[in-house]
Amino acid sequence: MSIRGFQEHRVRVDELAFVDSSAEVIGNVIIGKDSSVWPTAVIRGDVNQITIGERTSIQDGCVLHVSHKSEDNPEGHPLRIGNDVTVGHRVILHGCRVGNRVLIGMGSIIMDGVVVPDEVVIAAGSLVSPGKQLESGYLYLGAPAKRARPLTEEEKQFFRYSADHYVKLKNLY
Repeated sequence: MSIRGFQEHRVRVDELAFVDSSAEVIGNVIIGKDSSVWPTAVIRGDVNQITIGERTSIQDGCVLHVSHKSEDNPEGHPLRIGNDVTVGHRVILHGCRVGNRVLIGMGSIIMDGVVVPDEVVIAAGSLVSPGKQLESGYLYLGAPAKRARPLTEEEKQFFRYSADHYVKLKNLY
């Protein structure tokens, strides 16, 4: 695996987290307890911070990046991902905030300044435009993503099921 610092920043990975040997994790990145980073994921915290919570799965081929600080945007756009989040294959997360118990479907793109609150499902292939604020408890889909319908109780239960599944799987690795 390639875990390396950038300038004065060092990657911090919890001892119970898993990072696959083919993943790239660079710079100012924090990966929480029981989280997993799967093959060919790239997590590049070079110009701002990336924080991944606990029991969160970053699946194969994902790209996670940030936006730099500037005069117009003194904080830039760090990337913050909460707990019990499943980030599907080939997702791009760029300078956004993702709450707890979220499922982001395969191939989705979430852009700078987006806020995804707790308990949201973003359907596969969706594009969430810069600065969009989503609402908790809903399914979003499309490009650009639009609120489709409220989540069912079964879908809400799936957040924890999925998180637990990936904790068990990373333990096998």
